[in-house]
Amino acid sequence: MAHRTVLVVLFDGVQSLDVTGPVEVFAGAEKHRPGSYRIRTASLDGRPVRSSSGLTLVPDQTLADAFEPHTLLVPGGEGTRCPDPRLVDWLRERGPDAERLVSVCTGAILLAAAGLLDGRRATTHWAYCDKLARDHPAVAVDPDPIYVRDGHVSTSAGVTSGIDLALALVEEDLGRDAALGIARHLVVFLRRPGNQAQFSAQLAAQTARREPLREVQQWISEHPDGDLSVESLAARARLSPRHFARAFQAETGTTPGRYVDRVRLEHARRLLEDTADGVEQISRASGYGTPEAMRRAFVRALGTAPAEYRRRFHPAPSR
Repeated sequence: MAHRTVLVVLFDGVQSLDVTGPVEVFAGAEKHRPGSYRIRTASLDGRPVRSSSGLTLVPDQTLADAFEPHTLLVPGGEGTRCPDPRLVDWLRERGPDAERLVSVCTGAILLAAAGLLDGRRATTHWAYCDKLARDHPAVAVDPDPIYVRDGHVSTSAGVTSGIDLALALVEEDLGRDAALGIARHLVVFLRRPGNQAQFSAQLAAQTARREPLREVQQWISEHPDGDLSVESLAARARLSPRHFARAFQAETGTTPGRYVDRVRLEHARRLLEDTADGVEQISRASGYGTPEAMRRAFVRALGTAPAEYRRRFHPAPSR
């Protein structure tokens, strides 16, 4: 089996974790199955670069001298805000030659500047999705998922999602057992599905300032199958229902009902991904009551039914 060359682009202001996270995954795969990957790093002039956190990264070579890679990986970081035009030109010229084009975080901005995301669905760090969409209207920006794969082009969100995407690529190349071994070694999840939201329900909403409301948020996340009506939650916060609803929205940025919907959906998705429990059991455990109620919630939020969601994202058992 020939090595798959992974070429990582380096530049001043790069986010170091965007580089080291995927590199550790591919290096782990090479240790697991020697001959799988050959990892190279390159900068425009072959000189060391300074990461956004102050770390110095020493490339293996210049981009001009780099061989055509199987996987071209473009990290993000502060250096993507005003990139060197020579880097964008190099990506425009050489990017189409890669069998697999990958970006981490705001590396998608560099790919878009080079015209490599035109007509494609893509994502980036949540804080830069609006900018990407505004500056590059030919790109179909999806701000929700942790990574998006469109043909041979893959884009990912914030720093840790680069690890998720790299694990998915290793699983595609070498199989689930190899990816599982790497994930265990790195002490990370084997697979967060690409369409998992960049924010959990708790992160998507602000944390309430007042302790009673924070306690209610925690209660909701721990008891998705409980009585989560406004009246019940208001009593738990020792407020009138009307005062509670107003205060909750003012302090979290969302209504109690929407927050409950997010928590229940997230809980059901996690059970579908990680367990073999039946749909009826999951619907009860997640507070939907019936499979039909859960199906309606999934179709409304995700455009797919629970059974199809499980088929796509529940890992197949290892043989």
